[in-house]
Amino acid sequence: MNASHDDERRSGQFGHVPVMARRITELLAPALTRPGVENPVVVDATLGAGGHSELMLTEFDSARVVGIDRDESALDIARDRLARFGDRISFHQSRFDGIDGVLAAAGVDHIDAALFDLGVSSMQLDRADRGFAYAVDAPLDMRMNPDDELTAADVLNTYSHGDLARVLSEYGEERFAGKIASAVLRARESEPFTTSGRLVELLYATIPAATRRTGGHPAKRTFQALRIEVNHELDALRLALPAALDALAVGGRVVVMSYQSLEDRIVKREFAARTRSTSPPGLPVELPGTAPVFRLVTRGAEQAGEAELAENPRSAPVRVRAIERVERNRS
Repeated sequence: MNASHDDERRSGQFGHVPVMARRITELLAPALTRPGVENPVVVDATLGAGGHSELMLTEFDSARVVGIDRDESALDIARDRLARFGDRISFHQSRFDGIDGVLAAAGVDHIDAALFDLGVSSMQLDRADRGFAYAVDAPLDMRMNPDDELTAADVLNTYSHGDLARVLSEYGEERFAGKIASAVLRARESEPFTTSGRLVELLYATIPAATRRTGGHPAKRTFQALRIEVNHELDALRLALPAALDALAVGGRVVVMSYQSLEDRIVKREFAARTRSTSPPGLPVELPGTAPVFRLVTRGAEQAGEAELAENPRSAPVRVRAIERVERNRS
């Protein structure tokens, strides 16, 4: 789809319906309306088309947003959409694991909140030429930043059997990873992979029929694995979360929206580590200075309710976790 920005706004494409908008607002509100904090700073680490930032700037009229996205085309759309907020928002092209550098460039030494809306954005899914969706035949690209070098086609055409099987197994949790890797290597001997349609055909032919009938679309796991490998998504998340938490002021919150188990597992582990006492286990009392400096805001991972699902079906897989800093780090 190559609609103009005006057409995109009218059609509601490109993520213009923020997932779980009401709940995200509720989770952020205590951090962005704290007494004594006049101009709270919130990082939108996955700006996309700017839906969540628009929500935050509207709901919290004294807040300032630092918007981060690796995709320049997404930043252009967000700039257009959010222009009315003037200097209350700044735009930064970066992977979100570059948050430290972004904050320095924005002149920010601490933040009051951060929001991570992980995975591929609606804007990118809806752009067939980006190659994220398996429902249409498109170039095997999958780069969130089109200036990056590695594409999904490169992975399929150059990786060894072992490396490709590892990617499919680790990032796609694909039980037929080895079988698919073998089929890809055979197929690329006659012709390199260039479009998603040929890969989808190969997956239909390779994955057993019984699994195809019960396991969802046979391309889902492979496409997820390729996208994560191309964009180094999990590596970036492992670095970005600690950086955001370390920059958080007392009373500040980090909210993370995950869409698959690999992301959510990383978030869960990082949050658990931050909210765990460092007293040796088995002591009758907690030692001074060992209490955690963060607390969990959500119990487990929250999911979209029926009303949200009816309004925005893409919210079905989302898992939301939130954490709050309750004390400064102890020396």
